[in-house]
This record gives sequence, structure tokens and C-alpha cells, in this order.
Amino acid sequence: MGDSLTIVVRFALYLDLMLLFGLAFFGLYSLRGKERASGTVLSFESLLYGTSLLGIALSLAALGLLAKSMSGVSGFMELHHHFFQMILTGTHVGLSWLVRIAALLIAVVGIWQHRRFATASLWVVTASGAVALASLAWTGHGAMGEGSRGYWQLIGDVLHLLAAGTWLGALAAFALLLRCKSLKGEHEARILARVLTGFESVGAVTVIVIGLTGAINYLFIVGPRIDGVMLNTYGALLLMKTLLFGAMIALAALNRFHLSPLLERSVRNGEFSVAVSALRRSLALELSMAVVIIALVAWLGTLSPDVEMSAG
Repeated sequence: MGDSLTIVVRFALYLDLMLLFGLAFFGLYSLRGKERASGTVLSFESLLYGTSLLGIALSLAALGLLAKSMSGVSGFMELHHHFFQMILTGTHVGLSWLVRIAALLIAVVGIWQHRRFATASLWVVTASGAVALASLAWTGHGAMGEGSRGYWQLIGDVLHLLAAGTWLGALAAFALLLRCKSLKGEHEARILARVLTGFESVGAVTVIVIGLTGAINYLFIVGPRIDGVMLNTYGALLLMKTLLFGAMIALAALNRFHLSPLLERSVRNGEFSVAVSALRRSLALELSMAVVIIALVAWLGTLSPDVEMSAG
């Protein structure tokens, strides 16, 4: 039960912080000027407030689960205040937790100023969201290495998280833009067509970074071997994650080379309902795959490939 709850909290925290960073970043590279104001295209104020506050709550839950696991007590009521102090000040995970909470509080302050300074607010939230998301690298395999190897492994893990957050935030933004009540007419359809086309370069870089850092992280964690890895839970989950990532790339290519150009042509012709429906189906499937991948990542972070292979 404890492991299952830890995985659920990790999954929710990964998903939440990726959305916080990814949505704010999307507002900067895809939207222009007044479009960045909350409610003009996307409801940034409510979306980012929600993810920031939920991130703080989930971080508190994660800290409680960590303290319970490290102390060996059977219930949360048995935990002592000094034990939390020991974790926060005496471990890398505790220090990363403090950095995350500070970053999320800064994000809340940044969102508070969104109505007055929309672009500056998105910059603050993007930067603080990136720090909060990067702090998760200390709760997984990225913090296991030692010396210079450990630093490179951690950097790879951080880049992997930021690239994944960029992709997930874009998918979530596209899904919000494709809602029936958001897509009211030709003006909204033109904005959607433009941001889809504008994501091409960012999307290509994101896929490359995810692929390269994923391969590098595999080499750091498992090493240059395949034999024996796929015969345990860790290997099976990793294979599933890789296959889903490949399927997401295929769907992204479909959107890039067929559905996005179709929407642009349809908007020019004044009839875009068919193209929008096709995009909704494709993005719903791609977003579902992304959520499953994040769940697999949350699970993988609790497993040790060496222990799994030794047990096998």
C-alpha cells in the first residue's frame, strides 16, 4: 500500500509540475503580446494558480511519505518534528524539496501579477516552474551517481524532465484550444493553426532532447547492455515507455505533416470542422499516451534495475 501511494503521489507531482512549466513556457513561445493575457486565448491565471498550489500540496504529501519510509514508523502520527528537520537539512532530497517549495511560492507571486504584467508573469512562472520540475531529478535515479558521473547523470535527467514538460504543456494547451467553447470561430481557428505550425521547431528540438537524454540516462542507470534487463518489472516498464514514446512521435509526425497543413487549408477555405475533429482525436490519443508514460516514469523511479536483475 505504501509503495502504491508513493507511486500515485510521484505521478501526480510529475504531471502537475510538467503542466505548470509547460503551459507557462507555451505562452511565451507560441502566443504574442495581448494573447498572453489570461482569458484571451488560455486562462493562464486559473491554470497556473491551480498547478502551483497543487504542487505545494503534493510536495508536502511526498515529504510525509518519504519521512514515514525512512523512519520505519507504521503511521504518520508517529512521525516527530525533528525527523522532518533532519530530512530537510541533512539530505539532498530534503534540500531539493525546499528549493521546490520556494520556486512554487515564487510562481504564485508571479501569477498574482499576471493581470498587470502578463508577459513578465509568464517569464517568472516559466523560470520557477523549471526549477520546481528540475528538483524532481533528486528524487529518482538522477541523484544516484557519484562524482562527475553523477553530475552528468543529473544534468541529463533535468534536461529530460524539462523537455518532457515542454511537450506535455504544449499538448495540454492544444487540447484546451480545441475545446468546443474555446474554438468559437475563424479567429480562434487561425490562432490554433498558427500555434500548431509554430510548435514545429520547438517540438523537433524537444523530441531530440528527450530521445538523447533518455538513451544517456539508460546507459548511466543500466549500462551498455540489454540482456537480462527486459526479464523483470523494470525492463518491462521501460520497454512499454519506449514503445509509447515511439507511438507519440508517429502521432506528432501525423499532426505535423498532415493534420496541421489540413487545418491551415481548411481555415483559408472557411470550413474547418473536419480538420478540427481529426486534430481532437489525434491529440486526445497523444495526450493519453503522455499521461501513461508519466505514470510509468513515476513507477520506474521507485525501482532499482540492479536489484531487479539480481532477484531475477
